[in-house]
Amino acid sequence: MGKETGFLELDRSDRGYAPAAERVKHYQEFVVPHAEADLRAQASRCMNCGIPYCHNGCPVNNIIPDWNHLAYEGNWQAALEVLHSTNNFPEFTGRICPAPCEASCTLNIVDQPVTIKSIECAIVDKGWDQGWIVPQVPEKRTGKSVAVVGSGPAGMAAAQQLARAGHSVTLFEKNDRVGGLLRYGIPDFKLEKHLINRRIVQMEAEGVQFRTSTEIGVTVSVSSLKENFDAIVLSGGAEDPRPLEIPGFELPGVRYAMEFLTQQNKRNAGDEEVRAAPRGSLLATGKHVVVIGGGDTGSDCVGTSIRQGAASVTQIEIMPKPPLHEDKALTWPNWPMKLRTSTSHDEGCERDWAILTKRVVGQGGQVTGLDCVRVEWVGGKMQEVPGSEFTLKADLIFLAMGFLGPRKQGLLDQAGVELDARGNVFADTFSYRTSDPQIFACGDMRRGQSLVVWAIREGRQAARAVDLALMGASELPR
Repeated sequence: MGKETGFLELDRSDRGYAPAAERVKHYQEFVVPHAEADLRAQASRCMNCGIPYCHNGCPVNNIIPDWNHLAYEGNWQAALEVLHSTNNFPEFTGRICPAPCEASCTLNIVDQPVTIKSIECAIVDKGWDQGWIVPQVPEKRTGKSVAVVGSGPAGMAAAQQLARAGHSVTLFEKNDRVGGLLRYGIPDFKLEKHLINRRIVQMEAEGVQFRTSTEIGVTVSVSSLKENFDAIVLSGGAEDPRPLEIPGFELPGVRYAMEFLTQQNKRNAGDEEVRAAPRGSLLATGKHVVVIGGGDTGSDCVGTSIRQGAASVTQIEIMPKPPLHEDKALTWPNWPMKLRTSTSHDEGCERDWAILTKRVVGQGGQVTGLDCVRVEWVGGKMQEVPGSEFTLKADLIFLAMGFLGPRKQGLLDQAGVELDARGNVFADTFSYRTSDPQIFACGDMRRGQSLVVWAIREGRQAARAVDLALMGASELPR
């Protein structure tokens, strides 16, 4: 695969970014793609390592060496076919996936993995530019109907695969637009929403019917779905946020990250402010912002706050600061724990680790600060460091501490399906069937909060499981 000596001749060179001073003035994507010659050169670094560990690192099992080689040869249309054989939406993963495939790349042993994510994104972007991506309309219909509940990446993947198998598919979404957290949880500067819109157009041409502003369990009952559809796929995500159970949590300046990110995405979409802010407009402009949680959602709050003109942004994390570099002999080819700095962090943010929050400070009903203490981890247990108490100045505090699982009210209460010990919908990874034989589950609603690439994988596999259950056989890939 690639050029036999490519990895010996060339160093890794990834996509660049517009300068921070420029990109913080807008919400558009700011990645600077490779020139085609440079991209083909990077693809040549794929070393035909014999055992492609990148396959194992990629949740959708992308056939990475094959499309790397085709990209190196300039055979972009064939590369696109290989890419789409495992991934319905590579333009999503090519932008927002953290690329566990690159961590598993054999070249990563010497800290120079192939730029897999960039090549993936370039292949699919070229496919759209050249008009190669068209609806795949099934030759015949099965007469079976499937309801998919939740239009995030898992629901979109399941719906598209089921429609291509010839089933009549209706995708239900409680919000006013399709996309789930792709639409409302990920900032536009990481994923512009026209990328979702063009997939919706493709899926409609393939036979998927979209019903937005329809919350199953509220506006439409689960029993109604069971009466009108042969199968139901639950793909509603894990939307129950982890609360901050400390004094002062109830103050209006303490808000969940998704509320903040959703509002800004709605503004970018041109929604009226009253629609975008049911609890009142939420803006970081001129305010001192503290983000609790060191993951991607917290980073997204950082970048959005900076674009809104925050006076300062501080992100804190309860865990210790990770090492700058991982011990590859210990971790490769698994996903390593190491310090990760996002483009939002580079735009201007103070970061601190091993911080425990103690109390939200307020005056006149408004947040003014956050009392904290430093902690150390001894034998896996957290201990407060005596005398290390301090207060962060804060007008807004965003909670980005993860999710406890799917919301139970409405949909799951009515469905009555069995839950696992973590509160997720119980279903295995072969049949994807819940305790109700008519109902299937996939994505974050089944596995808990995870990556977009895992959601796509589960949506595809659940679609095959549904097709198999309805028809007795399935030609859909697993």
